[in-house]
Formats: sequence, C-alpha cells, structure tokens
Amino acid sequence: MDKTSLYNVSLIKREAIAQTLKEVYAALEERGYNPVNQIVGYLISGDPGYISSYKDARSKMVALDRSEVVMLLLLEFI
Repeated sequence: MDKTSLYNVSLIKREAIAQTLKEVYAALEERGYNPVNQIVGYLISGDPGYISSYKDARSKMVALDRSEVVMLLLLEFI
C-alpha cells in the first residue's frame, strides 16, 4: 500500500459531465420533451427554464459549467 495513485482530474470531470448529461437527457425524455432541443436551448441561453426539475435534472444541469459542457461536446464531435 505504499504506491502512489495517479488520478486524471480532467478525465474524471469529463465523465461526470457525460453522466449528468445522460441523466438529464433521460429525465427530459421521460417527461415527453425533446431532450436535444431543451439541452441546446439551455446551453445557448443559460435559461434553466429549458430544463425540467423532474428528477433534479435542472439542479444537476445548472451545477455544470456551460462552457465546459460545450467544450466536451465539441471535443467528442471532433
């Protein structure tokens, strides 16, 4: 147990953002919304009203830094 553990904070943060997006997406879909439109509306405007409070989706989404979410999405696309 004398070994040093290395953690990639960037990877952990990316995984947390991805997991949150999946949870928010699922909650919006369950409520009958178009999750892509709602999440994009929130990311562009910053208005949390785009995200339902169902299953704490709004509070989860607002806890994320919008610019980090956009950066992660862009990196995944490229």
